[in-house]
Amino acid sequence: MHDDRHDHSAWPKSGYLYRLAPDPKSRLSDVDSGWTFLAGTESQAYLDDPSNLGMYDVNTIANYDRDVIPFLDARVGSAFARDVATGRFVRVTPPPRE
Repeated sequence: MHDDRHDHSAWPKSGYLYRLAPDPKSRLSDVDSGWTFLAGTESQAYLDDPSNLGMYDVNTIANYDRDVIPFLDARVGSAFARDVATGRFVRVTPPPRE
């Protein structure tokens, strides 16, 4: 899942990414990697509107933000946030599963 900017060239670099186990009841569970990529600046109201989000192949996200590539094999339950001072990702606590 990714914050769905209409102009893909305007996508911000990922600032927060986490991986949860795909929902086995979802019709997309067979292709869902479990990853969510966000800028990290979205408000809860923005995230609560499904029209602001989209499902993308992880490869598509990696093509727009190559900084995420080293983390793509991280285990389910992993979360990372971009440190604003260094620009590097650091491990953080993942969000609770809803």
